[in-house]
Amino acid sequence: MVLVFDLDDTLYEEMSYVRSGFKAVAAYGEREFGLNASHSFDWMICRVKIHGRGRVFDDWLSRNQAFTKKRLYECLRVYRHHIPNISLSSSVTQLLDELNLAVPLYLVTDGHKVVQQKKIQALRLEKFFKRIFITHRFGLKHSKPSIHCFDIIRKAEGVPWRHIVYVGDNPAKDFVNLNVAGARTVRVRTGAYAHVVATPAYDGRLTIDTLEDLTTALAY
Repeated sequence: MVLVFDLDDTLYEEMSYVRSGFKAVAAYGEREFGLNASHSFDWMICRVKIHGRGRVFDDWLSRNQAFTKKRLYECLRVYRHHIPNISLSSSVTQLLDELNLAVPLYLVTDGHKVVQQKKIQALRLEKFFKRIFITHRFGLKHSKPSIHCFDIIRKAEGVPWRHIVYVGDNPAKDFVNLNVAGARTVRVRTGAYAHVVATPAYDGRLTIDTLEDLTTALAY
């Protein structure tokens, strides 16, 4: 068996990264044009809960009469390049330690190359995995649901698809093509997609409530 993990909302809570990034941008706003960082952070958190992340910096700058394209780009730069204040839970750390002694572990994650690399460094993930794949380094066409990176893993390990197990959280893209290929897929119901109802083709073949349930689920 070869175990492959997703990153965001699988190994850690992605909102902890969002909060960390918002604090960095709020500090930038206070430093550069005198906006209270605490008030800015609270506003961003309320805004993202209602409307999502798409325009949070545009709207924050506009409501404070501070919008310019240059400032918007700087907000994005600060958000993407800040050092994230994120961590693995002790139970996830213990799980990875135990699994690492038993089977090959890999990580496959979508997302902005700089952002994902900084998350990986902040979470100190390199010690757990034989190789970490940020799919965007291979071109956007190879981001999930593409199985390009998974096929690299399969060939490197010399195993058939049925020996590949992928653990992720997003039924919109994580599992569909791996299911077709014959891999084992495990959906962990955490994060933004925890309550999404998916069709069988798009859902994981197994479903668990927390990552800590993985070892028990794989025993069946």
